[in-house]
Amino acid sequence: MPRLVGRAKRIPVPAELRSMALAPRHLSLLSHLLFDGPTTVNELAGRLEVAATTVSLMVADLSRHGVVERIEDDADRRRRIVRIAEPHRPAIETWLTGSASAWRRALAPLTPRERSLVVDTLRAFETALERPVDDDRPTPPHGRSATR
Repeated sequence: MPRLVGRAKRIPVPAELRSMALAPRHLSLLSHLLFDGPTTVNELAGRLEVAATTVSLMVADLSRHGVVERIEDDADRRRRIVRIAEPHRPAIETWLTGSASAWRRALAPLTPRERSLVVDTLRAFETALERPVDDDRPTPPHGRSATR
């Protein structure tokens, strides 16, 4: 895992975005907007598992740089939708799709069952990171209870 994380951190930020001092939290937010499409601050907060005020501050920061924009929701004029600003979309796509493509290439030769095992293992790892260090119980597969 340290090698994977280290390699991901070495993916260069596109030249046109370097002056904006983007942090990993911005990368996660932009990934959700790119792969899941435009959405509200509250929906982003849920996906990122942070407070809506935190996401609102990140969106405001990215908006000042013109990377994202808030638009009026056609279905409900009171709601604001966040999306990647078109001038920056190509650079962000190039930057972020390399990682997604690498995952697709790595998982493509696997059977559906093997892919599920990889995903379940990564989710179990994420869950284990949230536990206290002295809790050595095995992590159950994602979505399953440890008791029978």
